[in-house]
Amino acid sequence: MNKQQIMELYGYNDWANHKLFEAMSSLEHEEFSRNLGSSFGSMRDTLVHIVGAEELWLSRWRGEQGRTLLKAEDFPDYSTLAEHWYNFQSQMRGFLESLAEEELQEIISYKNIHGNPYSLELWKQMLHVINHSSFHRGQIVTMLRQLKKQPPSCDLVYYYLGKR
Repeated sequence: MNKQQIMELYGYNDWANHKLFEAMSSLEHEEFSRNLGSSFGSMRDTLVHIVGAEELWLSRWRGEQGRTLLKAEDFPDYSTLAEHWYNFQSQMRGFLESLAEEELQEIISYKNIHGNPYSLELWKQMLHVINHSSFHRGQIVTMLRQLKKQPPSCDLVYYYLGKR
């Protein structure tokens, strides 16, 4: 996998996250934070998990230690979380732009949230993050449907079609 492909996939990831944030901007607070029985309960908690996981992985790639996942209670409402996410996007973009092609092949060692050590090429870790975010975006789409809301189309093919 090369840098251009990684940049393209992270462009998609940002686009899809943005579409979901837009779709949730008109929700009532109660709808946004209601436990709908998903992995993380509510749309808010699932978004916090997505953003927190992306931040955690970025800190690993930067060689930072001791980072933990975000806590949902630190984001009492939609606007607080949206602002945090938009600020984080620029950090990720800066990291991606600064990457040299050969760094994608480097083995990055890290400990997961349970303290277990792992090592894997950077590009594989980066694909994992995109896949992880896509999985949880799908859960949010389901929650929007449970509330009888129209979810956005966040499929990769729509990202590519929109760029034509």
